[in-house]
Amino acid sequence: MADTMHALEKNPSWKGRRGPVVLVIMDGVGYGKYEDGDAVKASRMKYLDWFTANCPHTQLKAHGTAVGLPGDDDMGNSEVGHNAMGCGRVFAQGAKLVGESIANGSMFEGGTWKKLVKTVKDNHGTLHFIGLVSDGNVHSHIDHLKAMIRRAAEEGVEKLRVHALLDGRDVDPTSALNYITPLEEFLAGFAGKDYCIASGGGRMYMTMDRYNADWAMVERGWNAHVLGKGRMFSSATQAIETYRAEVPGVLDQDMHEFVIARDGKPVGAIEDGDSVVYFNFRGDRALEITRAFETPEGGDLPFDRVRVPKVEYAGMMEYDGDAHVPQQYLVNPPSIDRTMGEYLTKSGVRLLAISETQKYGHVTYFFNGNKQGKFDEKLEDYVEIPSDVVPFEQRPWMKCAEITDKVIEAIRSGKYDHIRLNFPNGDMVGHTGVFNAVVCSMEGMDLQLGRLKAAVEEAGGILCLTADHGNSDDMYEHAKDGSVKTDKATGEPKAKTSHSLNPVPGIIYDPEYKGEYDNTQLNGGLGISSWAATLMQLMGFVPPSDYDKSLINLK
Repeated sequence: MADTMHALEKNPSWKGRRGPVVLVIMDGVGYGKYEDGDAVKASRMKYLDWFTANCPHTQLKAHGTAVGLPGDDDMGNSEVGHNAMGCGRVFAQGAKLVGESIANGSMFEGGTWKKLVKTVKDNHGTLHFIGLVSDGNVHSHIDHLKAMIRRAAEEGVEKLRVHALLDGRDVDPTSALNYITPLEEFLAGFAGKDYCIASGGGRMYMTMDRYNADWAMVERGWNAHVLGKGRMFSSATQAIETYRAEVPGVLDQDMHEFVIARDGKPVGAIEDGDSVVYFNFRGDRALEITRAFETPEGGDLPFDRVRVPKVEYAGMMEYDGDAHVPQQYLVNPPSIDRTMGEYLTKSGVRLLAISETQKYGHVTYFFNGNKQGKFDEKLEDYVEIPSDVVPFEQRPWMKCAEITDKVIEAIRSGKYDHIRLNFPNGDMVGHTGVFNAVVCSMEGMDLQLGRLKAAVEEAGGILCLTADHGNSDDMYEHAKDGSVKTDKATGEPKAKTSHSLNPVPGIIYDPEYKGEYDNTQLNGGLGISSWAATLMQLMGFVPPSDYDKSLINLK
């Protein structure tokens, strides 16, 4: 199909519905592989169970190659999941693009890398790497970091510092030393070079805020990474061991800052003439720290940076293609075009996208193919419900009721042809590892599914249920034989805080079904990218020929 955008062709056989087609993205809700640790199964899901029992449904792939990741051992995530659903096809995503760029050498042949290296060599400065140190492959991968460090050494960089953010969210929640200690040994292995870890802390405590939810996190990161301010230790390993001894059970993602010092002075404060690489490839938790580096001295920021070193800054990728942030980056992001939202607005569809702060960017920016803003100001409404700035296990219901209030109001208004919403509960609470809180979050969300069911019935619309990836369906660590791993200190099941590799729901509830498609079963073996074609068909349109196969078979 040509790239020229035009209105979708209408299906003359579609009989239409009185109400809108509503897509509910139950973030982090999959079909669990194990009974033990499946918080979805452990919850009283009256309405979700009703939909499953009474509506055509299927299981959809939401990880690995089905969402553009390198292999099927790679868990899906909210960004690539919303990309896939909104774009109708699968694009190679961050991890794969970075891996290919390193493997074929194009990263190091690019002007940005050459400028970073030249700056530190010309100024006898330091090359700094800030990012998530793990192999979770959702925001970053430690292999990418090591490849860049090796290349820097080959190119004669004498002084290099790593500012290591601890994961414990996309990997085992207390696995930091599995990455940090070997990384310290790796850095020490460059004979004649001054390479070491300079600072760090938990990803949910510092640096990696998103959607302007908690700028204090960015300030804590700036203080440690740039100013060298914070609790001092002789090594990152010592810091982690000390915090674990002082706060038994502390998760890596929540660990406070550490600054590595020699003779009482920080080893890696960032100074004029240095170069800085933020090596995470995923955009949402990269934008704020990038803004802190790129805003000129005296510019508007939510915190006082104290001093702003003149550095050569680059991100791993372009985190916002419309605003062109950052100004310099190492790897080009996927080029996504002809998204569902663009086609629908070209076709005159009135649509609403809504979530709370934590996932607002997902049902807008990521769903629209990493595009900031709207395709059509007159046809689209975007609504953000402010998230609570508290640990999610303390408010596991989050804002699902408030989101539902707005959606029911929108359904009854008759203003919209299509509504998409995201309930973040299964993902954001799932990441805490607190099983009871996840059960509470699921049951709170299920009550809202019941409210939406009634509203869609009243309006004569269609309700579609799915997820962007699994999480709450897999809350315990399991051994290869399927048994639950236990925490040696407590004897309790070992919490799992990362996403799962499990399939997710594909459910269609069409209370005024008029026989245009087979509603006894949906197509199997598909990925969540098939939702775009499906939704278009349910709105009476013919999907683009190169979109992934629909869940429904028209008669």
